[in-house]
Amino acid sequence: MKHLAAYLLLTLGGNASPSASDIKSVLESVGIEADSDRLDKLISELEGKDINELIAEGSSKLASVPSGGAGGAAAAGGAAAGAAAEAPKEEEKEEEKEESDEDMGFGLFD
Repeated sequence: MKHLAAYLLLTLGGNASPSASDIKSVLESVGIEADSDRLDKLISELEGKDINELIAEGSSKLASVPSGGAGGAAAAGGAAAGAAAEAPKEEEKEEEKEESDEDMGFGLFD
């Protein structure tokens, strides 16, 4: 991931096709040692490809992935929403009692 981040920083800086030595210099400038195997693999995978096109293609693929979690909220009825609204009030009261009983007039370093 750090190699890809350095690659992307270099492309943002105007270097259309960063070399392995360019990426190594960016990583070494912040005290990170580059892994030559991973770096060589990254360079070979991205060689001859436009990074902006790859990002656009990846974004379109991610858009088709279901994220879940959003469908259940619409199915909940008004009674369920009312019960959910009452629950935090009860919890808050319990927390206040715990906090007042917790101190009991003694400090940690008394």
